[in-house]
Amino acid sequence: MTQSQKSNSIDAIQRILSKYPVMILDGALATELEQHGCDLDDPLWSARVLLENPDIIVNVHADYFRAGADCAITSSYQATIEGFRKRGIGEEAALDLIRKTVKLAAKARDDVWSELQGSEAAAIRRPKPIVAGSVGPYGAYLADGSEYVGHYDVSDETLAAFHRPRMAALIEAGADILAFETIPSLQEARVLVELLKEFPEAYAWLSFSLKDGTSISEGTPLEVCAQTFGSEPQIAAIGLNCAPMDVVTEAIGILRQASDKPVIVYPNSGEIYDAETKTWSGQGSCGSMKDASEQWVAAGAQIIGGCCRTTPHQIGELAKKWRS
Repeated sequence: MTQSQKSNSIDAIQRILSKYPVMILDGALATELEQHGCDLDDPLWSARVLLENPDIIVNVHADYFRAGADCAITSSYQATIEGFRKRGIGEEAALDLIRKTVKLAAKARDDVWSELQGSEAAAIRRPKPIVAGSVGPYGAYLADGSEYVGHYDVSDETLAAFHRPRMAALIEAGADILAFETIPSLQEARVLVELLKEFPEAYAWLSFSLKDGTSISEGTPLEVCAQTFGSEPQIAAIGLNCAPMDVVTEAIGILRQASDKPVIVYPNSGEIYDAETKTWSGQGSCGSMKDASEQWVAAGAQIIGGCCRTTPHQIGELAKKWRS
């Protein structure tokens, strides 16, 4: 990554937050892919669409950008060399697919940005959106819900070997920042942050999956996690994702007390995921995200979006609220 890319990377979040009180992320990718007719009942999950119909991924990213998202998270959450290898795809081809996730998101961003220029929408105060390269947890590759448990029983070396090539590919493809997301364990977070030092010009946000409002999935107190990484210069923000909205405000308070990093939150709809049947159940509450965001911002969150089962409509409501 060049010096120019470095300034775009760390400043990608700072640039937005220096001018706007809140940075708006996108919402769920998988939900929208399913709405476009994609079958995600597959160990590769949304990465399957990379192989079969990548144009749909561009369309979904574009929907979120049109709704007002300041950032798209790439479709690489479950795109891994190991996962593709099980499909008979070699390492180089797998790395090309991972790089492609950045290019698809960037194309959607650039296309929508061009649409907005010269239109009435261009008069709305809004930063040019960025692309975050998704680095999902080891548990996502296992495809058994382990990203919500975190007890993998593998070595640091195994985790490093798993994550390193994908991180390198996303950085090489031009991601503005990396998204270490749905991280369930302190061990995996430590490995990722140490790996990031191998790419000294790159930056990442770190968001955990939660057991409750005070601890991450494998039980480590959220306060400890924030304190552990709060002084890491390459970590641009710390927070949570894919947790139900009713624990978010409590978690934000802990994060703000334990670290000076910007707080990032992108909760799910509130429904419950069954890893065996790969289905969601229960009553979602994503319709109240706009109202809940008032509490989150008051508590100290600066970067807000949605995770599983949230939609462009919710992101559009957030954008209208915080851009008005």
